[in-house]
Amino acid sequence: MERWLALDLASTIRHDGDGGVTDDLATVRDTALWIHDQGELPGGAAPSGELVVDENLRLAVIEVRRAVRALFARAVSPAPPSPADAHRLMPADRAIAHLNTVAAREPVAPQLVWPLEGAPTARLLSAQDDLSIRLVAQLARAAIDFLSGPRHGELRACTAPRCVRYFVKSHGRQEWCKPSCGNRARAARHYSRQRTDGAAGTALP
Repeated sequence: MERWLALDLASTIRHDGDGGVTDDLATVRDTALWIHDQGELPGGAAPSGELVVDENLRLAVIEVRRAVRALFARAVSPAPPSPADAHRLMPADRAIAHLNTVAAREPVAPQLVWPLEGAPTARLLSAQDDLSIRLVAQLARAAIDFLSGPRHGELRACTAPRCVRYFVKSHGRQEWCKPSCGNRARAARHYSRQRTDGAAGTALP
């Protein structure tokens, strides 16, 4: 299954299962766990375990997430954005400037890798020694790659009740981020129709 780091970052704000919203980056420990779950740094340049995750890094990652979610909201327009932060989105021009600025903090150069057996490939060599700066820059670059790539036009905000996720459509008729959201949305529609029909049936002449 195809994954996008920018989408994973945006999805650290999610429905908590009890009608509210939870933040997977709410604490330094939460942030460290999320980074660890990503495996190596996005560019594969250094293991995430070598990172020192502190409050400054947590806030830097959150600021990239704010920019990503603001631009995701722009990408799905004129459809409504995720309700989790629709009322407090970073302005789009500021979000673009932030991603560009942060991505530029890690100078990189392409390097050719060609084993004796196998096809040639390319990897990026970083000139940035600070792993915290490198991580945040690579998160920003992943967002730039996604938003400028061919799949950004298939980005959607899930409209199921209580869901706050963004997702990329995997087929033409997909309306929700996952089957459970589809079941919940259909149940809500059914309940709404029953209430409407019941109200119409009890209306006085």
